[in-house]
Amino acid sequence: MDAEISSILGLEVYTDRGVFVGKVEDAVLDADGGTLSGIAVGSLNRELFDLKGKGIIVPFRWITAVGDIIIMRHTKRAIANKDAPPRE
Repeated sequence: MDAEISSILGLEVYTDRGVFVGKVEDAVLDADGGTLSGIAVGSLNRELFDLKGKGIIVPFRWITAVGDIIIMRHTKRAIANKDAPPRE
C-alpha cells in the first residue's frame, strides 16, 4: 500500500492492548532503501515513559496496523523503552 507520509502525522499510537502511547509527530526514513524505518512519537503517555526529551522513535517493525490510529506491538521491551531511542 502506498500512502503519503503526511497522512500519518498527528495520528494517535496505541499498543495492541489498547494502551495510549502518544501521537505521531514525524517519520524516520531510510534514505538508502526509500522506506519508512520508524515514527517519531511525541505527546507521550507519561505513565509509560519518563523521558527528558520530546519523544521516542518507534521502529516500524513494531507497527502492526495503520488506519485512523496506529497500533504497535505491546511488549515489555517497547513499553520499558529499552529499544526506542529518545528524540531530542
